[in-house]
Amino acid sequence: MNLVDSSGWLEYLADGRNAKFFAPALEDTENLVVSTVNIYEVFKRVLQQRGEDAALQAVALMQQVDVVDVTSPIAMDAAKLSAELRLPMADSLILATARACGATLWTQDADLAGFRGVKFAKK
Repeated sequence: MNLVDSSGWLEYLADGRNAKFFAPALEDTENLVVSTVNIYEVFKRVLQQRGEDAALQAVALMQQVDVVDVTSPIAMDAAKLSAELRLPMADSLILATARACGATLWTQDADLAGFRGVKFAKK
């Protein structure tokens, strides 16, 4: 199972330098989950940069796979991760979601580099 961080979705959608790094995880839709936090972050960024129609299209693509809500257990695990690892809230929620799903987290967010279950590509 895979969960791609918002930075990876944005990189892939923009066909950025690291798009090929994220392609295997994003294109294997049978083994892909999306956090509601990712939907928030991607929608917001695309909305700011390209407008609402583009943001809605990006989210429609994301919602074609299993969307995982932030539940109370995920929120509590994220709080522990944030305290232990000194991670920002969104990063800890995404990492906790990946772990709850038994998923590998794919990212180019340096805050998440080096943690168990994370595949990292440098920006």
